[in-house]
This record gives sequence, C-alpha cells and structure tokens, in this order.
Amino acid sequence: MILHDYFRSSAAYRVRIALNLKGLQADRRYVHLRRGEQRAAPYLAVNPQGLLPALEVGGGRTLTQSLAIVEYLEEKHPNPPLLPPGAEDRAWVRAIALAIACDIHPLNNLRVLQYLGRELNVEEARRDDWYRHWIRVGFEAIESQLMQRAADRFCFGEAPTLADVCLVPQVANSQRLKMPLAPYPRIGAINDACLALPAFAAARPEVQPDAE
Repeated sequence: MILHDYFRSSAAYRVRIALNLKGLQADRRYVHLRRGEQRAAPYLAVNPQGLLPALEVGGGRTLTQSLAIVEYLEEKHPNPPLLPPGAEDRAWVRAIALAIACDIHPLNNLRVLQYLGRELNVEEARRDDWYRHWIRVGFEAIESQLMQRAADRFCFGEAPTLADVCLVPQVANSQRLKMPLAPYPRIGAINDACLALPAFAAARPEVQPDAE
C-alpha cells in the first residue's frame, strides 16, 4: 500500500491512526498542501479531486476519502474492529464520525479558508473566527452525544472505534487555534485516552517525517 499523506491533513491523520490500530504498514508519499502540490498534475493523476489522503492498494486501484479508506481497512482487516457489532451501535459510532468528517471539517478545509482569503478578502483573524465557530458548533453537539455514554473510556466502549479515529484529529485542529477544551470534558478525556495509545501517538502530525 502507498499512502499519499501530509502531516497537517486531519483526513490523512485519520487514516494513519486506522493503519496503526490495524497493525498495517504503508509506504508514504508526501503531498505538501500549502505549496499546492495537491493541484499539480502528478498528484491529480492519483486523485483527480486533488484532496488528501489517497491510498493505493495494488492492482491499479486507488482509494480516496478518508472514511471510505478506513471502512475499506475495516473490511479487509476486521481485527481489531473499529465498529461495534450491533446495527444501532454501528450507526451511533458512524454518526459521531460523520458529524466531524461531513459537518465540521469541510467548512474548515484549507481550500475553503484560502477561498475566504483570496476571493472574499476575509482577513486572517476573521478566518480564524470562522474556523473556531464551526468547531464550537460541532463540539457542543458531539459533547452532548458522548455524554450518553459517559462511563465509557472511548467514544463507544473500552476500545477505539471509527468515532475516535475522527475525533482526535479534529481536537488537534482545535488546539492549533488555541481553543480551550474545558467546555468539552468528555471530548478532552477521550482525546487523552486515545493519545495514550501508541497507535494514536505515532500518528500525531508533529511526529511525522514531513512535519515542519
């Protein structure tokens, strides 16, 4: 497998965590988002969307979209599981993951922030306010959902799931913007529990080979 990656991409961070949890190794190809390498012809030949991550899995197949990649890994390598066995519980875990991947992250993606700056002339401080606003909106709802299972160590139960794979990178994004986690004690506790595991710690942006 070949993972096309960038240390600060939270979507790629999710895939790094999932690979680590599954005990899988992937060769790495680094695509520098802030230099625009994702829009250059070599990478567009890999992923025409020009987004990270992308995972080449052999046989001429390349997978895109982080949640699709993680679910592929779950299907190909079911142990340890990232989804619980019951249909309702699996839907609950997916809902947390999707609240992050579909509702928070797209509004704060680099290309959105760049459009706000370059095309709409929104100054950096106001872009940061935008970023924080959508994290707060999302975290308030997710915190309430997580409180339904307040006795659990992770988002669901005593082992990480797809929800945790998505939550930790989003918390990292919030910390880059110096957002306090005190209003979200469940999110903070789950983040700490996850980062205590080697699979999460080794996936952190600051310890990646391309970190800067």
